[in-house]
Amino acid sequence: MTMRPSSFIPFKQSTFPQKSAKGAAEFLRSHDKLAALLPAVTRMASLQKDCATALPAMFAHCAVLQFEANQLVLSTPNAALAARLKQQLPKLQDELLQRGWQVNAIRLKVQVAKSLIKSTASKQLVLPTQALSAFAELSESLDDAPRNKTLKAALTLMMQRHLNAK
Repeated sequence: MTMRPSSFIPFKQSTFPQKSAKGAAEFLRSHDKLAALLPAVTRMASLQKDCATALPAMFAHCAVLQFEANQLVLSTPNAALAARLKQQLPKLQDELLQRGWQVNAIRLKVQVAKSLIKSTASKQLVLPTQALSAFAELSESLDDAPRNKTLKAALTLMMQRHLNAK
C-alpha cells in the first residue's frame, strides 16, 4: 500500500477575534470543494433562525434537517416535544411564509441523542470540625423526649458518617 500525500490544508485562524459563524464561513471559502456548501449552509442557518424566532420555546432543542422541494424536515429530541411542535406547525408555516420561505409541508423526525451516563457517585459535603462539634453539642442539649428521638438519631448518624469519611 503506497501512501499518497494528503491534500488537506488545516484551517488557520486569523489574528482578529471573530464570531464562530464568520470563522466557519471563512473556512468554507478557503477550500474550493467546501465553498460550494456555503450558500446551502447560510440558507439553512437563516431558516433555523427564522424558525427559532417563530417558536422560540419549541426550537431550543429542535433543528432544521432539510429543506428541499418546499418541504421542511425538522428534528426533535423526543416524541413528546414532537407532539407539542406538531400542534404549532400551522403557525410556524404561516410565519415562515410571511418571511419569504415557500414551505408547503413540514415533517418532524424524532432523533434521540445519546444520553450521558450520570455518575452514580454522589459528592458528599465535608463539614468542618467546628460544624461537627456544634451538631454534637446540639444533640447533647436536646432532651430525651420522643419527638427528639429521630432528630438525635439523624445527628448521630451524620456525625459518624463525616468522622468515617475523614
